[in-house]
Amino acid sequence: MSQEFTDFVISSMGPKTTPRARCVIGSLIQHIHDFTRENYITVDEWLYGVDFINKIGHMSDERRNEGILVSDVLGLETLVDIQTHKLDHVKKTSSAIIGPFYRPNSPLYRNGESIIQKEVGGVKAFVHGRITDPEGKPLPGAKVEVWHCAPNGLYEQQDDEQPDYNLRGTFIADEQGYYSYTCLRPTSYPIPYDGPAGDLLQFMDRHPNRPSHIHWRVSYPEYHDLITQIYDSECPYTKDDSVFAVKEDCIVNFTPIDNINLSTVNGHVKSLDELKAKDIEVELYYDISLPLESEMQKDRKKVEAKQVELERAYFEKYAKFAKNVDLSSIIEK
Repeated sequence: MSQEFTDFVISSMGPKTTPRARCVIGSLIQHIHDFTRENYITVDEWLYGVDFINKIGHMSDERRNEGILVSDVLGLETLVDIQTHKLDHVKKTSSAIIGPFYRPNSPLYRNGESIIQKEVGGVKAFVHGRITDPEGKPLPGAKVEVWHCAPNGLYEQQDDEQPDYNLRGTFIADEQGYYSYTCLRPTSYPIPYDGPAGDLLQFMDRHPNRPSHIHWRVSYPEYHDLITQIYDSECPYTKDDSVFAVKEDCIVNFTPIDNINLSTVNGHVKSLDELKAKDIEVELYYDISLPLESEMQKDRKKVEAKQVELERAYFEKYAKFAKNVDLSSIIEK
């Protein structure tokens, strides 16, 4: 099938199509057609692909997003994250993928409290730090959402034995920007193997394991939201993540609780003995820097300028394509 057929399909978009939609959908059509031609895709293979996409939808609900999981396995979400931020000029904490198991409206806790609703084993950790802007100015009232899996490798929405919203919590930074909470030292785990993402991994002969990590979502009015993950340096999968999400500056070192500097806790706990009484074994100090949204928008305008260039090129190319071409003559080619 010729390029002329592909041009005909792309140019069939009507005048009400927005420039961005025309560019993105047109490019998608071009790449799908090229992929089909280059790989001699058969009807059976196409039907298999359609069924695969249908299964992604069937596996997804408010507790699990299989579409994100498949994107992660293909490295797509990480690529989008890198592409989105590659022109950023503002110094800030590195972003990472959100993953398929984020849930909004997690319980609100006071600083220093625990997100462990049910004892499920594992090593208790005290995580604390400060939320600031890139110049170190504290951001009091910043919203900190955190979540991680249990030692059995399951998030609470995957596990009927865990309470709702277990190992998830929301914290508000204090008047000096400090936050703190108790959680479990994260564990590595295999991503779900019972759906299309698992099928895809098996087709590619790849392991499903993710490194030990904690998810974060941090927000503050007029500042750019941060979505990220931090990874335990002692986990071997930091060098072989099944979803390609690890960034070097997001790898952290948990240390024995005896090493804690209580001056950085800002009174959220009173003493080392208080932490030890809760059987907390390790601690992590982790600062987070958020940039102003207005500064990030300056970088977004660079991206938008590139998008406009592409949109103009698409318009010039396909506006000239004759709409009255005989489709049968194209198909024969």
